[in-house]
Amino acid sequence: MNSLDFNLLKALEALLDECNVTRAARRLGVTQPAMSGMLVRLREHFQDPLFVRAQRGIVPTRRAEELAAEVRRIIAQINALQQPASFTPSSANLTFTIAATDYALRTIAVSLLSAIRQQAPHIRIAFVTVDEAQIQRQLERGEIDLALMTPNTAHPDLHARHLFEEHYVCVLREHHPVLKNRKKLTLEQFCTLDHALVSLHGTAFSGITDLVLDQTGKSRKVCVSVGSFLILPDILRSSDLVAVLPSRLVDGQQGLTAVPVPVGIPGFTKIAVWHERTHQDPAQRWMRETLFRQFPIPDKNT
Repeated sequence: MNSLDFNLLKALEALLDECNVTRAARRLGVTQPAMSGMLVRLREHFQDPLFVRAQRGIVPTRRAEELAAEVRRIIAQINALQQPASFTPSSANLTFTIAATDYALRTIAVSLLSAIRQQAPHIRIAFVTVDEAQIQRQLERGEIDLALMTPNTAHPDLHARHLFEEHYVCVLREHHPVLKNRKKLTLEQFCTLDHALVSLHGTAFSGITDLVLDQTGKSRKVCVSVGSFLILPDILRSSDLVAVLPSRLVDGQQGLTAVPVPVGIPGFTKIAVWHERTHQDPAQRWMRETLFRQFPIPDKNT
């Protein structure tokens, strides 16, 4: 290891991330010939080509892929050593980037921002749209600091912490004629109503509700599909449509009524995930702990 310095490890990480010598050089602030020279040294050290030419840039060999996780772990540990031993929120001037769906943001943004602003008025928060296919890569590269996801979509190598459990409710406008003086819908009424749903792609007209209904031999008519949770409450207020939505989305929403879904729709768990590279960082830990205080883990004895 005497011939493998930290800069070579950083070069290997950049090449793994970019799969392009020119972009990797630009990322590290070196010339392309210098990056090519570092790649030669890496190849000599590991006695493997590490990267081979492809139609677009370069692709890693199996040996390079085997090295990737360990290289990133080592770099994260070294970066942690270079961080200040302590973190002072009141004087910190940083930016945190959090990826989430619009639904997840509605459940955490207000309380998290309030807590952060009280303690760290100079810190900035960037909320971005979560892209499940890119989360692992974005966290590895430091493009985002934290992501709000469900366990089934989170990569097993990421650190994770439970936030809350969610269940679905049936949502209609206040004084909807189908309710009258009732506080629930029958399954027959539910199926005869015109429905709206959320599709992240804005094109699908079926979801988990339709799968469950199909198992009971029932079906519904979906008339409206939208790509965002946030517009749906307004649509429901101004129509006789009905929608099956996460309960936290409609808590406190005026002009809407939530009643039990007359068929068993499974709920979901929301978690926060982050990468090993930021696990020990004092500022990142403070930000995560500030979020976690908004969602304390329930006491199993209560």
